[in-house]
Amino acid sequence: MNSPVGHFADQLAAAVRRCGNPVLVGLDPRLAQLPDSLRPSDAKPSWSAQADAYEQFSRGVIDVVAPLVPAVKPQTAFFEQLGPHGMAALGSVVRYASEKGLLVILDGKRNDIGSTAQAYAEGFLGSGDKSGWGADALTVSPYLGDDSLSPFVEVAQQRGAGIFVLVKTSNPGGGAFQDLVADGRPIYRHVAEHVETLAADTAGDCGYGCVGAVVGATYPQQLDELRKAMPHTWFLIPGYGSQGGTAADVAGGFDADGLGAIVNSSRAIIFAHARPEYAERFGPSRWQEAVEAATRQMIEKLADQTPAGQLASSN
Repeated sequence: MNSPVGHFADQLAAAVRRCGNPVLVGLDPRLAQLPDSLRPSDAKPSWSAQADAYEQFSRGVIDVVAPLVPAVKPQTAFFEQLGPHGMAALGSVVRYASEKGLLVILDGKRNDIGSTAQAYAEGFLGSGDKSGWGADALTVSPYLGDDSLSPFVEVAQQRGAGIFVLVKTSNPGGGAFQDLVADGRPIYRHVAEHVETLAADTAGDCGYGCVGAVVGATYPQQLDELRKAMPHTWFLIPGYGSQGGTAADVAGGFDADGLGAIVNSSRAIIFAHARPEYAERFGPSRWQEAVEAATRQMIEKLADQTPAGQLASSN
């Protein structure tokens, strides 16, 4: 039954349908790759100056993508590395994205045990003034066990928020642990089974739960396998674009109606002005136009090569 504050998966499904696409834009600011106009002029800029640049850049990306996509995913590490100034900038970026109507998934990969997990959950989960950070969802590590996930699930349900649990990550080294076999199955399948149980137990009207899974585009066979095994679990799919994942690779992550997955692209969109196909056309001075062009290109490719095309045709 849905919470009085709403249900995250239902909100996400509605946003994906409204936009007609499942694109998730990652906000991963890197000083050296910022457009010239936003990069501090000092050879060694202060933490404050870098944080201001990151905030201005992220807001500029949000201005462009807010009319186009359902959600953004700020990567906390790029802000945290700047200390308190960076954290203040991250808070401002989260609020700004929410004000623009975007769902905000914080990529913090948090977890711990007991009261510490509870503190993480209460601090991050819940839009607006429901939490200190105001995020709609948070990425979470499962490897401390079920008791470490329970606080996140409970707070998510109470506040209309969601979590995305790491199941099969996109990085090349992920298989070192995730693919180890225990009781006849790889570890990631054991994690997937537990996440699916949590998702089924928290399912909203759309059929998906407030507990989702991170499953990488760089492992398309496993993505297809997990979609079949996890019918109530919404997928967050990283690895598209700069990590090598393609639209065809992510097709298996969707259900027949084009729902059930959001596909993240970070560098290929936010730094599109430096990509060969856009550099001459736009260049650093028109970097926001490059962001828009790259976003629209991704939307078109997903519509053409995945069940997400069902969303575009119904809009």
